[in-house]
Amino acid sequence: MKIRDATASDLPFIVAANAALASETEGQALDSALLQAGVQAALEDPRLGRYYLAERDGQVLGQLMTTFEWSDWRNGLFLWIQSVYVLPEHRGGGVFKALFEHLARVAREDPRVCGIRLYVDRGNERAKSVYRRLGMHRSNYGVMETVYRGPESREDA
Repeated sequence: MKIRDATASDLPFIVAANAALASETEGQALDSALLQAGVQAALEDPRLGRYYLAERDGQVLGQLMTTFEWSDWRNGLFLWIQSVYVLPEHRGGGVFKALFEHLARVAREDPRVCGIRLYVDRGNERAKSVYRRLGMHRSNYGVMETVYRGPESREDA
């Protein structure tokens, strides 16, 4: 399996994967024009985010996107994992593990990076189990937000 940076030619795969991710994990249908513009913006400006793709024999099997958060407390960057998607027929085959291990290697080699974080839907027990097996743990923080554009978040009662 090869892990590589995404390029502009990967736009259709990433858009389709993100749409499938939103549908599968949150039951959301994303606005395709807004989604495509968002992916394209990140592909064109790495300060917004960076996509990594896993492929085997030239076929893309999955993706992972990172964004960045500056921590003044740690004088370092947290890499935030977002938009994780593995094609259904390749799940359980080590695709995400390879993506995560690649990112962890990138993080350890960059002295500016102080850690890796991600958020996961509260009900996604399968994903949480995978993340725990890779050495991640639940943080002390919850996520709160105000949404101005795109899909609304939902609150559990």
